[in-house]
Amino acid sequence: MAKDKEFVKEIADIREDFPQWYTDVVLKTQLADYGPVKGTMVIRPYGYAIWELIQKQMDERFKATGHENAYFPMLIPYSYLTKEAEHVEGFAPEVATVTRAGQSELPEPLVIRPTSETIICEMYSKWVESYRDLPMLINQWANVVRWEKTTRPFLRTSEFLWQEGHTLHATEEEAKEETLKMLHVYEEFARNVLAIPMFMGQKSEKEKFAGAQATYSIEAMMQDGKSLQSGTTHFFGTNFSAAFGIQFLDRDGKLKNPYQTSWGTSTRLIGAIIMAHGDERGLCLPPKVAPIQAVIIPVAMHKGGVVEKCEEVYGELKKSFRVKLDDRDYSPGWKFNEYEMKGVPVRIEIGPRDIENGVATLARRDVEGGDKIQVPFDKLSEVLGELLDKIHENMYNKALAFRDSHIKQVNNIDELKEAVDGGNFALGMWCGDRACEDKIKELTNASTRNMPFDQTPCGDKCVCCGKKASKKIYFGKAY
Repeated sequence: MAKDKEFVKEIADIREDFPQWYTDVVLKTQLADYGPVKGTMVIRPYGYAIWELIQKQMDERFKATGHENAYFPMLIPYSYLTKEAEHVEGFAPEVATVTRAGQSELPEPLVIRPTSETIICEMYSKWVESYRDLPMLINQWANVVRWEKTTRPFLRTSEFLWQEGHTLHATEEEAKEETLKMLHVYEEFARNVLAIPMFMGQKSEKEKFAGAQATYSIEAMMQDGKSLQSGTTHFFGTNFSAAFGIQFLDRDGKLKNPYQTSWGTSTRLIGAIIMAHGDERGLCLPPKVAPIQAVIIPVAMHKGGVVEKCEEVYGELKKSFRVKLDDRDYSPGWKFNEYEMKGVPVRIEIGPRDIENGVATLARRDVEGGDKIQVPFDKLSEVLGELLDKIHENMYNKALAFRDSHIKQVNNIDELKEAVDGGNFALGMWCGDRACEDKIKELTNASTRNMPFDQTPCGDKCVCCGKKASKKIYFGKAY
C-alpha cells in the first residue's frame, strides 16, 4: 500500500524551496512524470484531464469568435523555414530535424515543427485566391518540439501541447483587430476559468516573436514573484504572406498579400495554475478545470447505511458536477490528505452522525482549515454549485491581491534590482533602447515583460540610462 501512495509524503516547503516544491507537486499529485528522452514529459491522466478541460473551454471561445479547427503535418521541409529570414534565425537553435527514413538519406532535411507558420502559409498559398476567401480563421491543437537546454515539466519541455491560431485578413486594420481580440480572449479565459489575473500588453522588439511586426502577451505573477508568459498574439503584417506567395484578388481588381496573425497558448497554463494557486499542502485547483470538483468520502463506512447514502448522493451530484466517490479501504484522514494535495475544490464527508442529522459536511480546499459547513442532503446540489463559484472568486481575489501587492514602481536600476530580487515585478519607464534592455538583463537578471495599454507615465526618465523616456513597461524575472 505505501509504495503506491508515495505522493502523500511530505513535499518541499513552498516558502523555502519554491522550485523543489513545484517539482514535488507535479510528481506526487501524478500530473506528469519525466519521459525517457531528456527534456520530455509524460502527462499522466490527472494532468491530461486538466488539459482537456482547458482545451474544451478555450475551444468554445475560439469557435464563438468564428474560428475553425484544422490539422497540419508535424514534418516540414527545411526549405520552408528559410523563406522568412527573421523566423528561421529565431528558431534555428531549437529546431530538431529528421535526415533519414529507415536506411535512406532524405533528399531534404525535415523539421519537426517548432511552430507551424511555414507549413500553414504554404497551404494558404494554395487555398486563397480572392477577397471572398478571407478572412481565413484557422486554429490547430497539436504538439511542437523545441530543443530546450533547461527544462521543467509543463513550464519548458522539449515537446509540449498547445494551440496555435493562424489567420489571414484583407486589411491591416482587420488583422490588428484580430491580434488584440484574441489577446483579450486569453485574458478573459485566464480570469474566468483559471482564476489567474493577467497583465496584457505589447512586448519589446527584442522579446517579440521571430518574424512578427508586433507581439502581445498575457503575463501572470507566480508566488515566487516571477513572471510566466501565459499566451501571446502576433501581428505579422505581410511578412509571411509575401515570403510564401499568398495573394488574393481584391475588390479593386488588384493582387495583394493578405495580412496575417498568429496566437497561441500551451500546457504551460497547467504550470501557471500550480504556481499561482498552490500552497504548503499541494495543488489548489480552480473549480472549472478541476478533474474532480467534489469528492465524497464515507466516514465509518463499515457502519450500516453510510456507503449506501454516499452512493445515493453521488448518483445525484454526478448529473451536474465532476464528482468522485472514494470508497477504498483507507482511513478518512488519509483520504483527506490525498485530495487536499491533489487540489480537489470540495470534500464531502458523510458519516453515521451526518445521516442521523440529515446533512453532509462540506470542506473547502481554498480556505485554510477547510471552512466546514453542514448542508441538508436535499440542498447539496444547489449549495455545491454556489460554493464552487465562491471558491473561484476567492481564488482569483487572492491571486490578484498577491500580484498587486508585489508590484513596485521604480525610478532607477538600483530600485529595479531591489524590487525583482525581492520577488516583485518592477514598473518603470524605459527609453526603448535595446542597449538599456540588455544592460538591465545583465545587471538584474530581469527582462522586459510587456508594455501595458495604459501608458500614463509613472516617471519621465529611463530606469537604466536616465534619458527622457515615453514607454511604461513591466520588468521581472521570468520562467
